[in-house]
Amino acid sequence: MLSSSSSTIPLLVFVFISLCSTEALVKLPDNEKVPAVIVFGDSIVDPGNNNNLVTVAKCNFPPYGRDFIGGIPTGRFSNGKIPSDFIAEELGIKKLLPAYLDPTLQPSDLLTGVSFASGASGYDPLTPKIPRQYDFASYADLLVIWASSFFKELYGLGARRIGVFSAPPLGCLPSQRTLAGGIQRECVEKYNEASQLFNTKLSSGLDSLNTNFPLAKFVYVDIYNPLLDIIQNPQKSGFEVVNKGCCGTGLIEVSVLCDQLNPFTCNDATKYVFWDSYHPTERAYKTIIGEIFQGYVDSFF
Repeated sequence: MLSSSSSTIPLLVFVFISLCSTEALVKLPDNEKVPAVIVFGDSIVDPGNNNNLVTVAKCNFPPYGRDFIGGIPTGRFSNGKIPSDFIAEELGIKKLLPAYLDPTLQPSDLLTGVSFASGASGYDPLTPKIPRQYDFASYADLLVIWASSFFKELYGLGARRIGVFSAPPLGCLPSQRTLAGGIQRECVEKYNEASQLFNTKLSSGLDSLNTNFPLAKFVYVDIYNPLLDIIQNPQKSGFEVVNKGCCGTGLIEVSVLCDQLNPFTCNDATKYVFWDSYHPTERAYKTIIGEIFQGYVDSFF
């Protein structure tokens, strides 16, 4: 994330394919159905691709997956389901969106969608050197240019409905509170401001794509404000703990530091917004997707 040693801006891209499908949970426009969704991104939507990659960014061990179906750690960076699962379910496609690298994946699974996301895919070892070359505004411009190039490639491959999640309030992640939030571990405003600046530029970039490619729908999906609202007003959604994760002390643990030997892991993750120091709980994901998704559906058609 945005720290002195490294930084990433998470970017979730999901592609809708519209033909015919099963009944969706959200209300779709008349005569519109979505049979498949394809997801690109980082650990927020990685359902287990990293299980089959040479990387330390793995979570296919307890207590990850503690509240998943059967209590199985699948490689999802949470205690249960992740946003891509809820998106696929809301659209009536399937209950879980599988990893593209899952060795048990069947050809039929590809017809309804997979996730290509990989945890830590946003990390770049060159990032610490970037402040010497760019201020953040210039760097955000560069990120949006790169992202727009990717969206154009997807368009060239036939994608016509592309949703893009905003960056979250990075300064309110438990890890960033610990590293830069002072004694009181407050949200780090300069990191949140960086997220907001990036989001503004990303939204403008998508507007430009919609102008230049009128046959497609590039939809900016704001998750910054819904997540920040949960953090600032947890009682509205029934959460109790917002400044640390459930796993371990919740202050800095993630991936291999969040293991079943840690005696501090909480008993009830439903009270927590965050599962580890970077990733929300299943309940937080479900709350956000459930609250915002219907509001964006019509924008894709």
